[in-house]
Amino acid sequence: MTNNQVQQEQQRRGLFFNKKTYADTSLLTFEEARSLLPEPIFESRQDYIDCYWRTWEIAYRNTHVPTPQSGFVSNFTDAAFSNNIFLWDTAFITMFCNLAHPYIPGIRSLDNFYCKQMDDGEISRQYFRETGEDFPKWVNVERKPLHSFFHNHYKHRGLAEINDLEFEVMYKPDLGRTVENPPYYRLDTLNHPIAAWAELESFKHTGDLNRLELIWEPLVRYYDALRYHLYNQYGLFVTDWASMDNSPRNKYLGSGLDISCEMVLFARNLIEIGGYLVAKYMEVGATEEAKQLTATIERLDQDTKLFADAINILMWDPQTGFYYDLKNDGQRAPVKTIAAYWALIAGIADEEQAVKLTEWLNDPNTFNRAHRVPVCAADEPGYDPRGGYWRGSVWAPTNTMVIRGLEKYGYNELAKEIALNHLDNVVKVFQDTGTIWENYPPDSIDSGNADKKDFVGWSGIASTLYLLEHAIGLKGNAIHNELTWRLEPGKGSVGCRRYWFAGKTVDLVATEQEDGSYLIAVSSDAPFKLKVQFGAKETMTEISDSAQIRISS
Repeated sequence: MTNNQVQQEQQRRGLFFNKKTYADTSLLTFEEARSLLPEPIFESRQDYIDCYWRTWEIAYRNTHVPTPQSGFVSNFTDAAFSNNIFLWDTAFITMFCNLAHPYIPGIRSLDNFYCKQMDDGEISRQYFRETGEDFPKWVNVERKPLHSFFHNHYKHRGLAEINDLEFEVMYKPDLGRTVENPPYYRLDTLNHPIAAWAELESFKHTGDLNRLELIWEPLVRYYDALRYHLYNQYGLFVTDWASMDNSPRNKYLGSGLDISCEMVLFARNLIEIGGYLVAKYMEVGATEEAKQLTATIERLDQDTKLFADAINILMWDPQTGFYYDLKNDGQRAPVKTIAAYWALIAGIADEEQAVKLTEWLNDPNTFNRAHRVPVCAADEPGYDPRGGYWRGSVWAPTNTMVIRGLEKYGYNELAKEIALNHLDNVVKVFQDTGTIWENYPPDSIDSGNADKKDFVGWSGIASTLYLLEHAIGLKGNAIHNELTWRLEPGKGSVGCRRYWFAGKTVDLVATEQEDGSYLIAVSSDAPFKLKVQFGAKETMTEISDSAQIRISS
């Protein structure tokens, strides 16, 4: 590529993201950060604590200052297994890095994807870490209609079974799709648009409203690009292998259940983000900006109804009580996968459908295995009890999606049960192997046939976020300046020193008394509300600096 071509290329990128050049604080080493990070207390589970600190130690090995030639604008934490950065991986990595937001580059790792965004809104799933260049296989050099590289070139992790769908079919005028501007990228890289979800998870922990303002336009442009390029004749969204490389679903894929649900989730996340920004603009009298945002929100709301209706009509099977991918002929694919649970987090399922989905999660013949939740149901042909990558493995990102979806529908106990099952099993394997793995087998408590260790990476979610949020019971809410603590009897002393949320640092220690009650000591460097739930009892205390609280069930 000539210098002129490079310059033209750069002019098409990052137009909507207002951070144009590198700026960040100095990276900390793990040794420097350890005394600043949240310090969990769990008297009866030293194994949890050991795994927690090992996780952060590995995470800090995977933090980077971008090279000058990369064009990246922020320090970042990467996926821990290659010389590339991945949008799908990074979005999940931010979710546990939120706990240590000031001290590790979590959410701002996404900046390096926004700054590479094309002028039509497209963002690739993958860039070279050192150079910032596109992964070449995903670039639509010929600017052909939407197509997949893997379909036409080579097999990958069992992709020999992938279907032979020609995606150009969606562009035929007789199907109502006339696309004048083919995408910059191939279909392989246009999947899993969950950056807005990651941004909301971060905002609810940090309260950083300025960041929402920074990322609003890049996210709306990204949404619009995917809506333009991936929307098909069924009113759904196409995918090929959807980053589930060797899943038994692949040979049937036309309309993807995950991408279709994720587009609803994307729109609803943007609606929520837009709502916070409208409130801010109205407060400062920026009525024109508020009016423009409101118009976008209304458009997105119309989309959510349109897409959700199509998903429920075409992808929900009332006989089995499950959601399925759609084949290119409009028939449902005959494979139950974890993709169905995107319908919960996206808010697509009604109450009856949610009940059916939870029944499948509790069924030992499908998803309720020794290690929950496998990405392919155990009664499907091709299921691998040793994991087999996307033929049965348990993955932190998909488990997190399931857990957040269950919480949305009020299934908090089941969400906690799945989170603690995953945490316990990750910690047991850590004790046996001394490391964290990319994925885990569903039918045994070991590393199965996973080949990537020290994977922090998204696998750090269980031993950090699940530990603090589900085992110890702490969850901050920056929007309401409130910290909820769900305490349970029989755990001895539990808590966390230096718990960070909403710009404040809090020390909390609950000591179990002989009568089963808890004496809680709490101190903070700024005021907040502490809500303690213990049995059927709930107390709310305004904390200004320090306090002692006694609570019994």
